[in-house]
Amino acid sequence: MKKIVIILLQIVLIDIFLLVGIGIKQLIPIPLPATIIGLILLFFALNSKLIKLEWVEQGGQWLMAQLLLFFVPSAVGLMDYQELFSLQGVWLMLIILLSTIIVLGVTGRIVQLFEGSK
Repeated sequence: MKKIVIILLQIVLIDIFLLVGIGIKQLIPIPLPATIIGLILLFFALNSKLIKLEWVEQGGQWLMAQLLLFFVPSAVGLMDYQELFSLQGVWLMLIILLSTIIVLGVTGRIVQLFEGSK
């Protein structure tokens, strides 16, 4: 029971950053979603030690474990697009796979360049 309460309190703390992000988005026309603004604020709070990782770690892990549930409706929605399972769909999947590999490679190379410049 104690663990559930801790996780709930940690999720509330994470949600506070989301709400602050929503407030900032309403006040300032930043071209970023409010969720991203909240995550950036949480990142800086963790990085500057205003918030300890232990204060949000279990709640964040629980949210990550539940993340798959958010993708189920979109996966079921794919059944409406039969063309994705035809030859056209194979080409589409190959393009997605190739572009993902390119993005991962370029990102990895950029990180290596930045790490080498220190």
